[in-house]
Amino acid sequence: MKFATLANGTPDGRLHLVSRDLTRAIPAEAAATLQALIEDWDNLAPSLQAQYDALNTGGGVAFDPASALAPLPRAWQWLDGSAYASHGELMAKVFGIDNHADKTRPLMYQGLSDQFLAPTADVALPTEDDGIDFEGEFGVICDAVPMGTDTAQAAGHIRLVVQINDWSLRTVAPIEMRTGFGWVQAKPACSMAPVAVTPDELGASWRDARVDLPLIVDWNGERFGAASGYDMAFGFDQLVAHAARTRRLVAGTVIGSGTVSNDNYREVGSSCIAERRGIEMLDHGAAKTAFMTFGETVRMECRAADGTPMFGAIDQRVVKG
Repeated sequence: MKFATLANGTPDGRLHLVSRDLTRAIPAEAAATLQALIEDWDNLAPSLQAQYDALNTGGGVAFDPASALAPLPRAWQWLDGSAYASHGELMAKVFGIDNHADKTRPLMYQGLSDQFLAPTADVALPTEDDGIDFEGEFGVICDAVPMGTDTAQAAGHIRLVVQINDWSLRTVAPIEMRTGFGWVQAKPACSMAPVAVTPDELGASWRDARVDLPLIVDWNGERFGAASGYDMAFGFDQLVAHAARTRRLVAGTVIGSGTVSNDNYREVGSSCIAERRGIEMLDHGAAKTAFMTFGETVRMECRAADGTPMFGAIDQRVVKG
């Protein structure tokens, strides 16, 4: 199934089913919001599946992504991983960091969850001096996960897959990292693509609890990256189990992959500016690419091998806040 949340004047919007080709939508009959669905998935999903199947044979109204909020406009919890080893290793090499990370243990932090920005909303930020950067990611939304859930069980708690832009302020990040406490100012609200999908919609491209498709990133209308989502050192099932080791996860917890990155980043490009700058530092001794300025745009989209749109596009402009 594919879901979108359309604006209706309330913070959580109105849940809609969206046709497989993202051209039509209809209000979900069994649940008014995505949070309500996730909290009672087993009871509500069967009737929604029947409604979704009917929608794909015709009917509904035209789906307008510009009227969509994030599929889950606010969440109880947002946990972001850093599951692409190529990205972490590049950053460590560029900045001369001894990478002593335990390769058996995922990296993860807890971020801002009380708002996820709409996919076409302007992104208001205070100053260009903060080093404005986009980060293309995939993510999952879970139902309730008991404490101590292992990896095999965790896979069954992944109900939806989403696409995320995890906005970052690069000049603020090292200041906060040196405190040893973590990010607050460096991590403003994330954005979500308009459509959340059940893993089965990915077909063979949902492989080992990973999205085996490229994430296409365009900056100011020019291709910036097309890295594959598959190259995660830890699959989403492992990330869920890691997060649940010492706590239960409430229904509606969102878990991110971290910046999508591949070992052959020089060929496929990058999903964030920081990685491009890191490559330039290795190749030329200095970064040449500047971070974003007000008025600039970034677009992110993932399509199936046959061209079918999967999550719709994040297409946003950065503005002075």
